[in-house]
Amino acid sequence: MRECWVLIKKELKSIRREKTIMFAIVIQLFIASFSSILLVGVMSFYDPESIGENAQLNLKIGVIDEAGSPIVDFVESRRNVRVKLFYSIDAAEEAFRSGQVDAVMSIPPPEGGVVEMKLVLPESDTESMLILMILDKPLKDAENYLRQLNGIDLHYAHLEGESHTGYEFLYSVIIPMLMLFPALIAGSITIDTISEELQNKTLDTLWSAPLSLSVIFVSKIFAAGLAAFVQCVLWVFLLWLNSFSMENVLSVLLLATLIAFCIAFGAGIIALFFKDRERAQFVYSISLVIVASLSYLLSPSPFELITRLSAGGHFIDMTNVIAYFLPLVVLSGVFFLVSKRLVVTQN
Repeated sequence: MRECWVLIKKELKSIRREKTIMFAIVIQLFIASFSSILLVGVMSFYDPESIGENAQLNLKIGVIDEAGSPIVDFVESRRNVRVKLFYSIDAAEEAFRSGQVDAVMSIPPPEGGVVEMKLVLPESDTESMLILMILDKPLKDAENYLRQLNGIDLHYAHLEGESHTGYEFLYSVIIPMLMLFPALIAGSITIDTISEELQNKTLDTLWSAPLSLSVIFVSKIFAAGLAAFVQCVLWVFLLWLNSFSMENVLSVLLLATLIAFCIAFGAGIIALFFKDRERAQFVYSISLVIVASLSYLLSPSPFELITRLSAGGHFIDMTNVIAYFLPLVVLSGVFFLVSKRLVVTQN
């Protein structure tokens, strides 16, 4: 066991020398660290209305309210909006220019007829648009209130429909990508470490030590799988720092780790068969695309299973996760058979 752990630490240290792998990990680190910013940015392209709900901003709105209108309560109902009351428009605008408030809203007393509400926004189009989107619901509630006050039975209605696109994007794209991408890196690491030993003829040196070939190969695969597990744990923590919650965290981590080991064993089989890094990486990439495409025939697919687990979906439990032990056992068995064939050919 001690010898195996020494080899595992050696393989983990060698990962740091692989610039391509480290670059891929840095990309994932960026996605996990700034997932809230990326979520708002991507949402703005195809669902601009979602920005107001997903933007992690705290606004200070200066309000001039002469009659104690309930419209102020509508504005304060937003979780990321704070109201600061002023008694004159000049004082509010001075606070706006000095940066004490982000916008100014002047609410005239409702005297019937048209109500002209003044809203002072920043000169920047981006900031103004974002503030308007955050204030969109309070302003609609205010419009409903004023209509009812004047006896007009017409108001905005909330229509039930599909889940919010921001919620869908987070749980169906960002989380599965962060949980599965380390598995792809684990396969690439396995191919690099095994094929380099075979190409550089250094496997014989390791083999001359009191180590079996199985221990050597298992330590390489375990190091790749352990690196994938550590990445997944780190991504979950960074998502939590971005105020994104995940249900069934342990099940998601177990599933991601099982998939990582399955891919690592599969990549090891390819590396042992071709014994050449370039050819093995090419075949691994093609095989990965094919297997990923065929996985969608499963119900649920790995991607869907992570989505439903992390979102707390119904009719999904640990049984679906444990099922991935079967391909792991099969792939590990095939891997050791191929490695034994290597022993015969070496002798």
